[in-house]
Amino acid sequence: MIDQRTQVRINRFIQSMPPLPVTVSKILEITKNPNVDAKELNSVISLDPVLTGKVLKLINSAYYSLPNQITSIVRAIVMLGINTVKNLALSTSIVTTISNKNNFNALDMDGFWRHSICAGVMAKTFAKRQGIDIKKLEEYFVAGLLHDIGKIPINSQMPDNYIKVMAYAQQKKCSLYQAELKLLGITHSDIGFQIAKQWRLNPNLSSAILYHHKLNEADENLKKFVATISLANIVTNKAEIGFSGNKFPEENEKEIFDITGLKWEDVDEAEDTAEEAIKRAEVFLQLT
Repeated sequence: MIDQRTQVRINRFIQSMPPLPVTVSKILEITKNPNVDAKELNSVISLDPVLTGKVLKLINSAYYSLPNQITSIVRAIVMLGINTVKNLALSTSIVTTISNKNNFNALDMDGFWRHSICAGVMAKTFAKRQGIDIKKLEEYFVAGLLHDIGKIPINSQMPDNYIKVMAYAQQKKCSLYQAELKLLGITHSDIGFQIAKQWRLNPNLSSAILYHHKLNEADENLKKFVATISLANIVTNKAEIGFSGNKFPEENEKEIFDITGLKWEDVDEAEDTAEEAIKRAEVFLQLT
C-alpha cells in the first residue's frame, strides 16, 4: 500500500498539472451548445495561432487527402465538423501538457502513447461498427487516447513501486489494474478520474477513464460507451501495440460483446486496419 506521504505527492502532482488552455476551455464551453456554428468557433480559434495552425495542418494533411489546399478556418471547421475540431483541440492540448519525459520513469513514453493512440483508433473503429453518429466518433478516439492518463502521476512520483507492480502482474499473470489494487490500494483509474475532474472533462470521458476496468460500476446510460473503450484497451494490449504495463488484460470480451453488440469479426477487422489508422492518428495529434 502507498503511504500517506506518497499519496500527498501524487495529489500535489495532479494539482500542479497545468490547466487546459483558455482557448480549449472556451471551445469546450461554447460547443456544449448544439447550435454553435463554424463562425462562432472560428472567433475563438482565430485568437490562438498555434491551434489555428493545427486545424489547417489537419485539414490539409494526408489524413483527408483533399485535392486543393484549405486556407480558411471557417471552411476547415465546416469540412471537419465541430466535434472533430473540439476533440483535436482537447487531445493535442492534453498530450502537449503531459508529454514530459520526466513523467515517464517506469513506463516508456513512446510506448505509452503508441498504446494510447491505438486504443483511440480501435475505439473509433468499434464505434463505427456500432453505427454511432459520425459527429460523435472523435469522442471515442479521445476517450481511448486518455483512458490510461492516471498512470502518469504514478509513473512520475513512484516509479520504483510501479516497476514492482508491473513485475507482480507479470509473475501472477494478472492485470495491472488488479496488481495496483493489491500492492498500492489505488489504481490508475482512480487517479485518472481525479485528473478528469480537475480538467472538467465530460461524463463520457470521465467514466471511460474511471470504469474501463470495472464495467459493472458504470452508469447504465454510459456503459456501452465505456465498454467500447474497455474493448479497445484489451485488444490493443493483446496485440502488443505500444506498451502500457499491462501484459495480461481482463478476459471479459463476452460481457463487452453483450453490452455493445460487437463480435469477434469486428475485432479482427479493427486489427487488420490498425497500423494505417495509427499513422493517420499520429498526424491528427502531430506526433511522430
